[in-house]
Amino acid sequence: MRTDQHGLPISGASAAAARHYDRAIDELLHFRAEVDAEANAALEESPGFPMGHVLAAYLGLLTTEAEDARTARVRFGAFLRRVDVTSLPPRERAHVAAVRALLAGDFLTCGALLAEITAEHPRDALALIAGHHVDFFTGDARSLRDRVGGALTAWGPGDPHYGQVLGMYAFGLEEAGHYDRAEEVGLRAVELDRRDVWAIHAVTHTYEMRGRFGDGLRYLDARVPDWSAGTFLNVHAWWHYCLFALEAGDVPRVLAIYDAALADGQSCMELLDAAALLWRLHLEGSEQPARWRALADAWRTRVAEPFYAFNDMHAVMAYVGAGRLGEAEKLIASREAYVAGAPPGVTNVDMTLRVGLPVCRALVAFGRGDHRAALDLLYPIRHRVNEAGGSHAQRDAVQRTLLEAALRAGARDVARTLVSERIGVRPCSPYNWLKQAAVAEAFGDRAAAAAARTRAGELTRAL
Repeated sequence: MRTDQHGLPISGASAAAARHYDRAIDELLHFRAEVDAEANAALEESPGFPMGHVLAAYLGLLTTEAEDARTARVRFGAFLRRVDVTSLPPRERAHVAAVRALLAGDFLTCGALLAEITAEHPRDALALIAGHHVDFFTGDARSLRDRVGGALTAWGPGDPHYGQVLGMYAFGLEEAGHYDRAEEVGLRAVELDRRDVWAIHAVTHTYEMRGRFGDGLRYLDARVPDWSAGTFLNVHAWWHYCLFALEAGDVPRVLAIYDAALADGQSCMELLDAAALLWRLHLEGSEQPARWRALADAWRTRVAEPFYAFNDMHAVMAYVGAGRLGEAEKLIASREAYVAGAPPGVTNVDMTLRVGLPVCRALVAFGRGDHRAALDLLYPIRHRVNEAGGSHAQRDAVQRTLLEAALRAGARDVARTLVSERIGVRPCSPYNWLKQAAVAEAFGDRAAAAAARTRAGELTRAL
């Protein structure tokens, strides 16, 4: 039996198919679009190649695109009808079980099965990165850290993908709150491979979470050729760049980047970055009607059917931003019907019930000017928004909406509490101090408001 580049046996693959499979894993670890072509080439060479079919299924199911998932279900179903799964080697049978769970919409069981594979085969790069994606999509920070951390000692500097494993680990460390260690590991990964966009992305997150916005801009500026083209993360990396620029108050620069890099997004991931960025501007009174209309148009087909609550939330942002509250309410009604009739075990049903629907309803209430209703919907779920997936940085759009709703609803004590929490974690954020000024104004303390605005200005000039 042949082995893959990491020493694991793979059945049913010709020499050419194995080479394509190895290249596909390399492209996947580098987040490059060529992964699809290599995965397809592997199956063209060996149509019955089990791990080739497993890889193709993960690629289709982990995009969070309903159409891709449908295609993956059909393709993998055809493979299952042609193969005796019981005859496959144990690791490959375990992957088939993980894919089946994912096909059924059970992200949590899939993640657990992949963890079992990793425990027995820590050098299974596909199990690692597929599990890493599942952890991200379910907002499980502890597993983002420990899934890769538990496999790390099986890898070493002599492995060609050691840097990519470190990059995944850096992101897990960051999401679990270990910011200094995450930066250290991420920088080491980039040192091993300067074009490791996931590691660059992890380092960028550490700067965002610690309020080191100027460092983030300088870090990205110094590496533009390494992260700005040729991968699935180009738009997302520009989004991070815009978050730093927003803290600096440079809205013209943000809009120029939006038009050049974000406005023509083609995937749900890219569209949600665009929505989250425009929504931050919307919360601060910077209306962008033409940009919102184009974005709302782009979302319509992407959320025609339910698949991932995190996408739904950002589609509703686009509808509200475009003034299409009727479309937002139609989407909400469709998700209410979905959760009422869905079979048990579908992870997205719980995501939608516990987080997706409350957030979507709050966004519509905010768009209608009913800030008290938005506050009442968001405040009870503010500590579990992670259950709908995404990163801390991405979910901050919801937390900012909650804060703005509290301010506009006149809920001074709630607003004061929320701002105090934010300043305690990121005292270097100009945004946080501007909101402290708004809270002080609400309490009639003009001196404190002026002092907070002064502090915001000092921090902005220091970026």
